[in-house]
Amino acid sequence: MQASPRGHLNVEIKARCANHAPMRKVLDTHKARFVGEDHQVDTYFRVPKGRLKLREGTIERALIYYEREDQHGPKASQVLLHTPTHDNTLKALLTTALGIRVVVEKWREIYFVDNVKIHLDRVERLGTFVEIEAIDTDGTWEHAGLHQQCVYFMHQFEIKAEALCTGSYAEMLEALG
Repeated sequence: MQASPRGHLNVEIKARCANHAPMRKVLDTHKARFVGEDHQVDTYFRVPKGRLKLREGTIERALIYYEREDQHGPKASQVLLHTPTHDNTLKALLTTALGIRVVVEKWREIYFVDNVKIHLDRVERLGTFVEIEAIDTDGTWEHAGLHQQCVYFMHQFEIKAEALCTGSYAEMLEALG
């Protein structure tokens, strides 16, 4: 999968974890850059394919569309991003036109090691998770290299296969009812 000129390529995993403290130690040894803790509300809209969400956070704010297979282990996503203004016009427009599918509220610690973005998440109603995103924004990385970076950090964090999640937080919340 190649990144389009309008977007970028991600290879990522999401896994349940009981404790973020050991992961913070690994991030320290890798001299990860801590961006901060973001309180994020992701509103997912009803769309015929892929996922469309509006992220409203204290650090990150974006309209995000992505397509990704739901599978265990590292998975590739084509991602398109738009950074909206801070008014509520876009959210009102999307809500009216498409309808809200589900809303995810989380508190996210954001770290970077080079082009790898690591999230330590606490998600309302779901618990604690880690996400690893190996990101190519400019065509520098091939899918295989991104995949390898993702696998490397999975091993560093000692993530077991049974902890891996296939879908997004939205699907997990929908499954709760």
